[in-house]
Amino acid sequence: MIVNADDFGLTESCTRAIAEAFRQGLISSTTACANGEAIEAAYQIAVENDFLRCVGIHINLTEGSPLTEEMKTDPFFCENGVFRGRINRLKKPSKQTLAHLEAEVIAQIERLKAIGFPISHADSHHHIHTSVFLIGTIEKILKRYGITKIRLHRNFGAIRFYKKIVKNRFNKGLQKNGFVTTQKMGSFADLQAMPEIAKAYLTEIMVHPDFDRDGILVDRVDEIDGCPVGKPLDEIKPYLQNKTLISYGDL
Repeated sequence: MIVNADDFGLTESCTRAIAEAFRQGLISSTTACANGEAIEAAYQIAVENDFLRCVGIHINLTEGSPLTEEMKTDPFFCENGVFRGRINRLKKPSKQTLAHLEAEVIAQIERLKAIGFPISHADSHHHIHTSVFLIGTIEKILKRYGITKIRLHRNFGAIRFYKKIVKNRFNKGLQKNGFVTTQKMGSFADLQAMPEIAKAYLTEIMVHPDFDRDGILVDRVDEIDGCPVGKPLDEIKPYLQNKTLISYGDL
């Protein structure tokens, strides 16, 4: 099992929380946001806590400010110079927008590499890489940089039948195009609901470590008045017993 913590470097709080989750043996990989406010501090933390080899890229096209000027002016992704959040996944982007996408993802990879991150694997903020109109461009760039390990479209848990068809087709496409993946991917809640699935397959569990109002390490699922909320992350411990935690670098 891989337990991957998203959002490394996005904020100071979640960056410290991810380091603590590594220290407690609750996670085995993480992915870093190149445009995060704490990304340079994240590198030092990864080095000091000896998990640098476990860090991949968390492609971010939905939160904060882009690294490239062209992306800041692209209305498909941005408004007033910052990412607008969710995109219309059913709308096909123009060739110009795809060119802006390519430049932005390259800039994010280059920034992480310049800081010193080896980039063992890839996923994305708000699962943006699973957009059918964006994945082709993203795959091309990842291959160019030798990043061949990538997160699946979520494929276990409570998923409607028609969505299973779409997700399975997407995941088979990743593997057909030469990317290394796990067999299953889901959330901490999916793990709790269907632990037998995680036990039977090579599985990635996605978590978002952060500290809540009381300083408790949680798997952040929301924020209330600016404070992260979620279930205590140490509740994942029983599901890790007698299982081998590996990182994406081990695949």
